[in-house]
Amino acid sequence: MARIKGVDIPNNKRSEIALTYIYGIGRSLSNTILKAANVDPDKKAGDLTSDELTRIRTEVDKYNTEGDLRREVNMNIKTKMEINSYEGTRHKKGLPVRGQRTNRNARTRKGKGKTVANKKK
Repeated sequence: MARIKGVDIPNNKRSEIALTYIYGIGRSLSNTILKAANVDPDKKAGDLTSDELTRIRTEVDKYNTEGDLRREVNMNIKTKMEINSYEGTRHKKGLPVRGQRTNRNARTRKGKGKTVANKKK
């Protein structure tokens, strides 16, 4: 099992898909990285040679991924909360941030439904 940026890459998947296990790398970026590293995207991650892995690692290091990206995203959210922007207040209240409805849905953000007394009528 190869490790890139501290993440174990699954051996049985194609290298294009295996790279997406790294936070911050999606399908299009993984294709870009593999093309720059001259690696076949259809090759299984377990079949990659050590030379190919080092080329992939050097390409991945050019992008903001894993811990650095997580830290940056969390800092952006904290900044929005500190300046009391609309998005920041939604983050503080635990409500949907991107304009979704809340009177019928949003259970992922709001949590389990709270029963309200005398609501039947």
